[in-house]
Amino acid sequence: MKIVIPGGSGQVGTVLDRALTAAHHDVVVLTRRPQRDRDLFWDGETPGPWVDAIDGSDIVINLAGRSVSCRYTPANLRAMMDSRVRSTEVVGAAIAAAVEPPRVWMQMSTATVYAHRFDAPNDEATGVIGGAEPGVPSYWAYSVEIARAWERAQERAATPSTRKVALRSAMVMSPDRGGVFDVLLRLARLGLGGPVAGGAQYVSWIHDRDFVRAVEFLAARDDLAGPVNLAAPVPLPQRAFMRALRAAWGVPVGLPATTWMAEIGALAIRSDTELLLKSRRVVPGRLADAGFAFDHARWPDAADDLVRRVRGRMRRGRSGGGRAGRRRGSPVI
Repeated sequence: MKIVIPGGSGQVGTVLDRALTAAHHDVVVLTRRPQRDRDLFWDGETPGPWVDAIDGSDIVINLAGRSVSCRYTPANLRAMMDSRVRSTEVVGAAIAAAVEPPRVWMQMSTATVYAHRFDAPNDEATGVIGGAEPGVPSYWAYSVEIARAWERAQERAATPSTRKVALRSAMVMSPDRGGVFDVLLRLARLGLGGPVAGGAQYVSWIHDRDFVRAVEFLAARDDLAGPVNLAAPVPLPQRAFMRALRAAWGVPVGLPATTWMAEIGALAIRSDTELLLKSRRVVPGRLADAGFAFDHARWPDAADDLVRRVRGRMRRGRSGGGRAGRRRGSPVI
């Protein structure tokens, strides 16, 4: 199949590109920085020669959007909103204009659309959309509005011949350098992987190979459209999440961090504490109902697998046998 991945040069795009290419699909990545013959330039805002790649393709998987790994200043929040909405609109326009439109358009979304909560998990049918939670920073509501606007842009696209799926993804955990797992593992190895602000907030996640398998599953299921949660079925509190990660690497302790310490740390790495403090308790209701089976449903098993792959990459690097890399970009959360 021919698969086009707008914004496919980040962590998640690299995971998909690598797996789908290995499965002998014809993968075309749309990126601002083409590095290979099969990469095409696009700016995420305007039509260009890249639209010809969409015409006649089988699947489009749009991952484009400004990285969330930044300080949540008003300018950065606006850039997150604009980059997601505009790229979705221009992809929708290209599909609408295609003589042979793709049969399915998967559009990245985010588990952040759900409310910060501890009492119950959020699935697609009964989950609470965020934005009105008491006692949280006011700008968290804007993150939810970004997610909702992202999905609305896809919903409004006039593409009657193309099935549309919104991928409400949790953090994709892969062993690649620079991804979210790499950052968390580095903290654990430094002894800093303890509870943050008590560690009761839930962490939702998905193993990279289950993410790819879920995308392939959704591509094949013509009966599934609209929002779908891509998250492992067992989210867990942050303190338990980091404890399992430390155990996988063999680090006995992790220093805890208060909220103000997390603020300082986030400032130092030019990120935001919402990524650490918001309780994302998300479960894959529609995938489960459709019969999808996770290979890595529980975090300790997934962490063990990812650590083994990181250690393998490190051994290959030391022996001069190459290393698994990633292209420019940041994790989607």
